Amino acid sequence: MNKRHKILFGLLLLSLVLLCGCGGDSGELPAGEPQETPAAEDSSLEGESEPIYITFEGTDLEGNTVSQDVFSQSRLTMVNVWATYCNPCLNEMPGLGELAAEREGSEFQIIGVVSDVREGEDQTLVESLVQQTGANYTHLLANDSIDQALLSSVSAVPTTFFFDQEGAYLGGIVGSAEKSDWEELIHELLEEL
Repeated sequence: MNKRHKILFGLLLLSLVLLCGCGGDSGELPAGEPQETPAAEDSSLEGESEPIYITFEGTDLEGNTVSQDVFSQSRLTMVNVWATYCNPCLNEMPGLGELAAEREGSEFQIIGVVSDVREGEDQTLVESLVQQTGANYTHLLANDSIDQALLSSVSAVPTTFFFDQEGAYLGGIVGSAEKSDWEELIHELLEEL
């Protein structure tokens, strides 16, 4: 089994234990049916095909510019797309905050993307939710660049994407999970890198 197949297998295993996410325009996902993101099912991820990369530029909650170059700071980056109205998103954020604090930044990092608050809008609620949940990692606000790179493939929140240090897309999951489930997947992905 090659590296990409092992990673996708790990993502499939995690999807079996995920909780339901909040639906977008199409409504909520049916309970018990978490899904891989469409890009994770893309045939270009199989075999010896070229890796998928994204480009974006956004602003974090402190007003700093963040681009795809952030992936080079860690061997593995988890990008967690969430929304202020999404209870499954908010319920998993304390565990994600703990994961971010427990792991060395050069090995693993988490970046949150707030899908329902755009750059230039009032971010008071976002800051409050981040503080309440202890999700003390970088959070980006939505904009046109992030819409095109990430949010266009999000059908429900939370959706989580994984990227390696070169910025290659490793796979994605729709739905929330417990900290222990994320830990297991992160461990597997890091072993494969």
